[in-house]
Amino acid sequence: MYFKNQLRPIIQWYKFCKVNRFTVLNERMMSMSDYTTVYFTWIKRGFNIPSTLIEFSLFGNEISIKFYGVIIAFGFILAALFGGRMAYKWRISLDKMLDVLIYGTLAGIIGARAYYVIFQWDYYKLHPAEIPQIWQGGLAIYGGIIAGLLAALIVCKVRKINVLNLLDMGGISLLIGQGIGRWGNFMNQEAFGTNTDAPWGMWSKKIAATIIQDSRLLAEKGITMDPNKPVHPTFLYESLWCLIGFVILYFIYKKCRKFSGQLFLGYGAWYGLGRMIIEGFRTDSLYIGNTTIRVSQVVSGVLMLVSLVLFIVFTVKYTKHPKPIDGVDYFPADAVKTKKERLEDEAAAAAAEQAKVEEASAEEPDDGTKTE
Repeated sequence: MYFKNQLRPIIQWYKFCKVNRFTVLNERMMSMSDYTTVYFTWIKRGFNIPSTLIEFSLFGNEISIKFYGVIIAFGFILAALFGGRMAYKWRISLDKMLDVLIYGTLAGIIGARAYYVIFQWDYYKLHPAEIPQIWQGGLAIYGGIIAGLLAALIVCKVRKINVLNLLDMGGISLLIGQGIGRWGNFMNQEAFGTNTDAPWGMWSKKIAATIIQDSRLLAEKGITMDPNKPVHPTFLYESLWCLIGFVILYFIYKKCRKFSGQLFLGYGAWYGLGRMIIEGFRTDSLYIGNTTIRVSQVVSGVLMLVSLVLFIVFTVKYTKHPKPIDGVDYFPADAVKTKKERLEDEAAAAAAEQAKVEEASAEEPDDGTKTE
């Protein structure tokens, strides 16, 4: 009877799921209908890559969880954890940092989608229902950075947070998120480049179908593609570029950070340079009007140039005239001490107090009285 009572909630849940036809792995997922086989020139075998992690029915509604969103979320979480760790080490209020993270993230998602939709308005004005479908792709990183940065600056102003220190944390953390997030493009088989004979060239039926579908638009921009040939895996180029940049900025952060804002300027210079080059290989670029000028190349070039000049100028300045890097949201020093450090401080204080007592006793005058 005891075990029957314990199993009753499970049995009731099973009946509920059966009645409501809740199926975690439905037939569509089991048949792997959304898989595509990806081939690399130097590897003889292919890799089955799904775009959907899981698909199920709930109360008659079809719900899909895409790898694209999961990977971006994973990159975001790692970036947030790293940024939070930096905030702790710099003794910056985590409560205020959470406000920045929430508002910056929401603004970043909206900005990334809005940026993409604006430069693809000829399509979305005919398909407005697809505008909120971010799980299908179509997030422009620069739109996210601009909107997220503006939101973060507003929160910093309201919550009285050191803006430059915050930008440093954001810059180095962004490289983690971007480096990982680009693999979401791989799962969707998007954001690829022009044809290549390089050993790491990539090909799939989905890529070939996209090339055929967009052949007219590509031709208008002076790009000729062969759907049967491998393409540049530009998602991989940018992923590696971002992760290498993270290592470089982390070294600067640990060994030679001279001023607040240095890491953010380093991010702008490094990412701007890489994106400006990699964007030239891509086939899905956003363009300025009907020209062949790529929006991201222009933005990247400006970002790289401005950031690099400021990085060099201020690094030279603060190397010649060092200045402490201060923040405005520091906790008292005791708040970040470890238990061992606090015990050592207490022991040292007790020893000092005992020494004072002994010193005072030794200095007491001898009145000549004796006790028998």
